[in-house]
Amino acid sequence: MDVKTFGVVGAGQMGSGIAQVAAVSGLQVILNDIKEEFVQKGLASIAKILARNVEKGKMSAPEKETVLGRIKTSVDLKDMASADFVVEAATENEHIKFQIFRELDSICSPGVILASNTSSIPIVRIAAKTKRPAEVVGMHFMNPVPVMKLVEVIRGLATSDETFQTTWDLAIRFGKTPALANDYPGFIANRILMPMINEAVYCLYHGVGTKEDIDTVMKLGMNHPMGPLALADFIGLDTCLAIMEVLYEGFCDSKYRPCPLLRKYVEAGWLGKKSGRGFYTYQ
Repeated sequence: MDVKTFGVVGAGQMGSGIAQVAAVSGLQVILNDIKEEFVQKGLASIAKILARNVEKGKMSAPEKETVLGRIKTSVDLKDMASADFVVEAATENEHIKFQIFRELDSICSPGVILASNTSSIPIVRIAAKTKRPAEVVGMHFMNPVPVMKLVEVIRGLATSDETFQTTWDLAIRFGKTPALANDYPGFIANRILMPMINEAVYCLYHGVGTKEDIDTVMKLGMNHPMGPLALADFIGLDTCLAIMEVLYEGFCDSKYRPCPLLRKYVEAGWLGKKSGRGFYTYQ
């Protein structure tokens, strides 16, 4: 399938990153969100990263302007009617995602692929909200998108070979390394990562160690670039909790039960770096 116009629904940290790599690869991009301030914030984030690349000599100033010129902003989902391929990168809430896919299904032309950047929700559940399950696929980017090389490509029960191959090829075009994951809650990345983060929160909850000591053990003892509690703050504690709840519900296994401390922090609004307070405090 020849993809020329690439739609991104959600202009947050993930959506703006996806829009950036798509525009850098030469595609025309439609970056959509529900409010103008959200899309402008996403566009400003892209411009800031590209400016930094110019300063480092990774890109020329004219190239930066060319990339930005490929990105059209939108606050009307109907603008996705001109897209050949759409990625949803909204918050990790299945009801929000389901509604977006219902609307995209009626807006986009037959044959247009609808992908989700969901980090945990089974693709079969999302595809069931559309009349085109063969054209629904998971395309899970890692954060931060411009830096991280992995894209999990998740086939739903009905995902066609053409849909899968187009998505796989796009990931490569974006300079990423795709990996196939079967359609289970959390897929590969978060089925492994999130229980580790959740267990680190349990260690803090039970007083096994301080947050600093827990992160130091994992950084120096396991050679992780970032400790699990700092990583949770970076991801967003609300996102971590949402993923753990999907795992817990999907597998009905107590080993995926979210730590009460994680839930308490989310209820308090301590969501991590984006709110200024999580396990650590940020300026």
